[in-house]
Amino acid sequence: MDEVKTKVYGYRWLVLLAFVPIALMTQVLWISFAPITSVAVRFYTTSDLMIGLLSMVFMVVYILMFLPSAWVIDTWGFKIAVGIGAVLSAVFGLSRGIFASNFTIVFISQVGVAAGQPFVLGSITKVAARWFPAEERATAVGLGTLALYLGPLAAMLLSPFLVLRIGLPRMLTAYGIATAVAAALFLIVAREHPPTPAGRDERALMLDGLKSMIRQKDFLFLLIMFFVGLGMFNSISTWIEDIIRPRGFSISQAGLLGGLMLIGGIIGAVVVPLFSDKSRRRKPFLVMALAGLLPGLIGITFAESYGLLLASGFLFGFFLLSAGPIGFQYAAEITHPAPEGTSNSLLLVAGQISGILFILGMNALKSPVSKAMTGSLLILAGLTVVGVILATRLRESPIHDR
Repeated sequence: MDEVKTKVYGYRWLVLLAFVPIALMTQVLWISFAPITSVAVRFYTTSDLMIGLLSMVFMVVYILMFLPSAWVIDTWGFKIAVGIGAVLSAVFGLSRGIFASNFTIVFISQVGVAAGQPFVLGSITKVAARWFPAEERATAVGLGTLALYLGPLAAMLLSPFLVLRIGLPRMLTAYGIATAVAAALFLIVAREHPPTPAGRDERALMLDGLKSMIRQKDFLFLLIMFFVGLGMFNSISTWIEDIIRPRGFSISQAGLLGGLMLIGGIIGAVVVPLFSDKSRRRKPFLVMALAGLLPGLIGITFAESYGLLLASGFLFGFFLLSAGPIGFQYAAEITHPAPEGTSNSLLLVAGQISGILFILGMNALKSPVSKAMTGSLLILAGLTVVGVILATRLRESPIHDR
């Protein structure tokens, strides 16, 4: 059989560049209340848990939507899928701002944005597979995954700043307008396919691929690792202010901590996949990521010095979030010919389930006196050790032998 002719097009970077802003804004809308929990509690005259639910609803909806969104991604392609998510995010992002004083409508709007999120986030590896050659895909996924980190970073830094200067309603309106602009950019720029294939990439039907995935030991180990890692990211991002408030830190300091954690993650997500692609290895980088985040997590748990707290947040973010793009690409490689959208979505949904459990658990296990979350964070450290052990038992990606 003749080899498939491949050609790499410079337009692939424009497609990726158009994808990042809308993926980023879905994350901004998700976590925008987390660093300003106390302000939102007073504005809506409700409890910490109710404000936490504005973030947690994204995880619940993701679980419900991941199979339909994966089917759309793998059947109709990433442009239609991301387009659906972009329109939902823009419409409901704007409604949050228009009806910002009404908690019920804001909550309904969060559900609407959350329904669109899986269509966007589940498309990361599909974009890479459509437009990038095999030797660039982990890097492309890493750059696409930056949106998962840049969005929370923007929210962590901007939400405290904006809410103190222009108030909560105008902050939500600004986020809605930015989302609408990002959605329009994607719809105008994105193309589903290059004129000729970027590489051979035959894939099975979604349900067949799903069945084959859950029979693979390495994928199940990776699923557990994402359950722990992404759930930890979701829960710590949601409760960032509550984690450090008992030690006397302010909402601005909580926002800066969350921002520095994500800056570390952005650097890790760009740099580490480059080395992974160059060496054509995935396993050692996954082991390194899980083991390396532990000192940072311990620092976030116990640091009384703000400088040490910030350093711990950076270290934690660098290692934890560098694992994301490598894990997504590793899953696509070991489960081939299962569709990338299915493997990507299944890993993400594992993190949504754990995020719900961890968020509720951290709130329930708060110290009744000090309100500290020390015990919960130590449990997360223990689960990370389990993840390290599982990572050492993974087989290397098949691309290493090619």
